[in-house]
Amino acid sequence: MLEQPPEKPKAPHHAGHRERLRERARGAGIHHLPDYELLELFLFRSQPQGDVKPIAKALLARFGSLAAVLAASVEDLMTVKAEDTRGRTKGIGAETALDIAALHEVARRVAREEALNRPVISSWTSLLSYVRLSLQHEPREQFRVLYLDNRNQLILDEIQNRGTVDHAPVYPREVVRRALELSAKAMIIVHNHPSGDPTPSRADIDMTRQVIEAARALGVDVHDHLIVGRKGVASFKQLGLM
Repeated sequence: MLEQPPEKPKAPHHAGHRERLRERARGAGIHHLPDYELLELFLFRSQPQGDVKPIAKALLARFGSLAAVLAASVEDLMTVKAEDTRGRTKGIGAETALDIAALHEVARRVAREEALNRPVISSWTSLLSYVRLSLQHEPREQFRVLYLDNRNQLILDEIQNRGTVDHAPVYPREVVRRALELSAKAMIIVHNHPSGDPTPSRADIDMTRQVIEAARALGVDVHDHLIVGRKGVASFKQLGLM
């Protein structure tokens, strides 16, 4: 009896998927890809073998949006795991997590250049995009100040304090003292609400008035106080709070 040749092993279901996805991106345009496929394209570089679709979908499920994935910390990214079609569990390693964090930093710096290399007042929409990209997914309150010269161009974007999930200590005298050190003529106060709701609290309003009074006594203008949340950016000036 003649022996039958051994059956060829079946190709995994994702065989050829990478090239098909790249072809679609080149053909229809990368902007037409859904978020998980855009993530896949990026993960191809960090994980040159295997099916990365489960990981891409697990990242979006864990953090809720593409923006939140990019803003996640390296430590949080490394907690994400996904199961492939063979039941094997695969996670985000340190190198992949660092690559994702680097992508977010690139996006933040591009937004910063667009917003802050011109007079801030004349590029307000870009400024709002920059502060939102920088802070909307921060898990802890962060208080920062944009110090400006007499042409309203940026001297320094400085983090003054990091706090808890609902509080970051602010010292008005320190904010103004720093303005004098930098010879700043104006400033924009910025902080985030990790709860997602950018509505100013009574403490936010009181603190802002203290900073304005301290700055006014020394000839420094406070143009605005921006509060960043996942639901948007609140401007004290637009709300009539200053």
